[in-house]
Amino acid sequence: MNEDKKSEIMLSEVKEILSADILVGHDQMDLILTGGAAGDLMSDLLRNPREGALLLTGLTNTQTIRTAVVAGMAAVVIVRGKKPNAEMLEHAKKHNLPLLSTLFNMYSSCGRLYKHGLRSIR
Repeated sequence: MNEDKKSEIMLSEVKEILSADILVGHDQMDLILTGGAAGDLMSDLLRNPREGALLLTGLTNTQTIRTAVVAGMAAVVIVRGKKPNAEMLEHAKKHNLPLLSTLFNMYSSCGRLYKHGLRSIR
């Protein structure tokens, strides 16, 4: 698949591919994601925001949700089996931002999603 070609994947597919738990947004599994980004430096994400994209991160704080909202991300997956605290869950609910958690590490998560057609937001 051409790297420049627009990719789309449903959030329900992400859940299956990553064997992820849905923490917030059970009713949003039909959401279409238009690309992906991964990282723990939220400032990097803000340099290249992309409406409708998926964020993969190991950070479990409210700043992650705030940054995802400002950057226009459609959903967040927390990697390495980390669990957010109650405050992060409340922020995700408040902003209607789906939040999932997977046991896979960042590298494996990105590779699995890339294999299924999700491309970088660049």
